[in-house]
Amino acid sequence: MGYSLDFRWLHDAAGAIAHGAAMTLLLIACTTVLGILISILLAAARRSRYDLLSKAVAIYVEVIRNTPFLVQLFFIFFGLPSIGIRLDPIVAAILAMTLNMAAYTTEIVGAGLDAVPRGQSEAALALGLRQRQVFIKVVLPQALKVIFPALTSQVVIMMLESAVVSQIAVRELAHEADLLQARTFRSFETYLVVTMIYLGLSMAIRRFLVAGGRRVLGAGVS
Repeated sequence: MGYSLDFRWLHDAAGAIAHGAAMTLLLIACTTVLGILISILLAAARRSRYDLLSKAVAIYVEVIRNTPFLVQLFFIFFGLPSIGIRLDPIVAAILAMTLNMAAYTTEIVGAGLDAVPRGQSEAALALGLRQRQVFIKVVLPQALKVIFPALTSQVVIMMLESAVVSQIAVRELAHEADLLQARTFRSFETYLVVTMIYLGLSMAIRRFLVAGGRRVLGAGVS
């Protein structure tokens, strides 16, 4: 039985696909900024002298990393309304993605902080810098340069996982693909196009982050 490829529907569907891709980029942009900022704070807290705070961060990381992202998403979107907390689907998606990404990047950032020689901090303190200044101006920039490749890969992974939020009716790329294939009955062509778009987004995001990393962190970022 033969199968004839038909992409004529793509002309009318271009707007929906573009909207889905734009929503995917919006989700990952918000998630990346919030997730990395939170992970820096959590990585620092994990290494603080306050045992209770350090253990709380460790528990959070273990819970998130050892439970499915889909379950976390459903807990936020379907579970929280049971106690009176109702969130817009997009807000719920960004919250779930941020919490998930922050847990993974906390470990990545932590590894970078541990890789900076302790002598760097001791020398900065000896020069009169405060502990916070040492962390922000000396330790963190070196740590970010070390972990940048892993951080970039985690952002791309999170972008790909954003397809899961279609399950709560967020109209990102995967959700638009589901609607299109249901209307056109061209599942093969629809998902082929969407697969190529995800591939393009992954490569574009990686290049964008590498270029930005070189600009901010200097040479050595790849």
